[in-house]
Amino acid sequence: MKVIVVYASAGAGHLRSAEAIYAFLKENHPQIDVELIDVLDKTGGLFRFLYRQGYSLLVNHAVSLWQGAYQLTYFRPLRWLTRGIARLINRFNTREFARYLVGENHDFIISTHFLPSEISANLKNQKRINAKVITVITDFCVHPFWISAGTDIYITACEYTNVLLSQEGARQDIIRPFGIPVHPVFLKPYDKGALCVDLGIDDDKFTILISTGSFGIGPLEEVTKYLCQKAQLLVVCAGNKKLYQRLKEKDYPGVRVFGFVDNMQELMSVSDMIITKPGGLTIAELLIKELPPVFISAIPGQETGNAAVLESHGIGLVVNSAKELIKAVSDYKDNPDKLDAVRANIRKIRKPAALKELCDVLR
Repeated sequence: MKVIVVYASAGAGHLRSAEAIYAFLKENHPQIDVELIDVLDKTGGLFRFLYRQGYSLLVNHAVSLWQGAYQLTYFRPLRWLTRGIARLINRFNTREFARYLVGENHDFIISTHFLPSEISANLKNQKRINAKVITVITDFCVHPFWISAGTDIYITACEYTNVLLSQEGARQDIIRPFGIPVHPVFLKPYDKGALCVDLGIDDDKFTILISTGSFGIGPLEEVTKYLCQKAQLLVVCAGNKKLYQRLKEKDYPGVRVFGFVDNMQELMSVSDMIITKPGGLTIAELLIKELPPVFISAIPGQETGNAAVLESHGIGLVVNSAKELIKAVSDYKDNPDKLDAVRANIRKIRKPAALKELCDVLR
């Protein structure tokens, strides 16, 4: 059996989910011939540059433009136009990827981004490939670009996402609420005491993990300054090197500062709560770890939609300023019963078997 797991490197979540699926298949189904590729590696140079750098530029420096584009492509009366233009541009620039799929003759195409899903589904409609097309929607809300006729199975984050997907026109019988696949390391139990020793932190202190994605977006410096007086902090600056340097120089007591990390599952395991952006994969990971979140700096569109879905389940407060954030965190810290209630709500929608259920489809 030949399986391709494909993503687009526009935002880290699509990659992380694809890597999770790939790792699980390699470890648990060695008989399957599986490969992992970035669809953008098989597109034209200009298209690849604009797709990768354009997303980063907009969400970091022109978020209002991103919001406008998202809303425009979501506006139902204009979808015939916006979707038509997008399809034309995508198909022209992904011809190399299309030829690759036709030549390789896979049995399954598992996509964690709507671009390769669209191209794969179109090829299937044209009867140029016979592979089953599985689209893993890596958000809790649903943008219409995720819907492509010819898709065999949609994997959704939760039952609520199923409803949203059906409202966008997807057939109910091909939707599976398995959950967003996260890397198997998040499913492993960890010894909190041992991890605290390794990280050089106090096991007995209330610990807050602060991480706002690969760009280190948000008022992290201001938040760290005030919260370090109330709790032990683990601050992940990711790609924000200037922020990392400033926080290291200030050397706040009880604060550990990190750049990019590859042990997020360990940081989550020693934390009592997390301050983060509501990205789909981040949410899926914190749900697996039963870690109550407070959401900040949400990107308009998919992230505000994700936060709304979580709030409807009694999970995650959305705050719009450092002042609101400090108040929310203090309330959680002083009222552990509220944190317990959030964890109980998390247990109702977390999907620890997402990888297994997805891979069971490959038969």
